[in-house]
Amino acid sequence: MVESSKIKRIREKMGLSQEKLARLADVSNNTIINIEAGKQQNPTIDTIKKIAKALNVPIEDLIK
Repeated sequence: MVESSKIKRIREKMGLSQEKLARLADVSNNTIINIEAGKQQNPTIDTIKKIAKALNVPIEDLIK
């Protein structure tokens, strides 16, 4: 399960908007919005990898 609050916290610390993170991670803006809102708790491993890479953190940091 992905830790939505951590993604939001890291994104905001980096000064990124949800839209900018979505572009960097090559995922849809709605994907980022839904993950951060806790509406999508089990995104694909590929999506989590892309977000982790865009945030420059290990994938383990984003998983509960």
